[in-house]
Amino acid sequence: MMHEFRRAKRRKASDTILVTDAMTERVIGRIGNLSETGMLLIASEALADDALYQLRFALPDGTAAQPVDVGAHLLWRDRASAPDQVWAGFRFIAVSETQARRLRAWIEAPGSHYE
Repeated sequence: MMHEFRRAKRRKASDTILVTDAMTERVIGRIGNLSETGMLLIASEALADDALYQLRFALPDGTAAQPVDVGAHLLWRDRASAPDQVWAGFRFIAVSETQARRLRAWIEAPGSHYE
């Protein structure tokens, strides 16, 4: 039997959710999974070790006109199997309460798949 030790439930992103660096307005990758406290990013751009980022993405919940903006800390990164891609783990350090509620609702939505 496998036990989950993460503090927050992580929803697998079944749709492509692009992530933009809000400072450069460049798409830096897509979400692999998402929790209230962080995300796995499949990055297609170079990322700086132990850096802070301001990230933006739209949840596929019908409210794409209202993107989610988060401050995030890059905790780790590792080479992915695809060329020019990197797995990157981010911890959210700044999320407004309104956007945290949207994240919770999306993560807990019926039909979600978890990792």
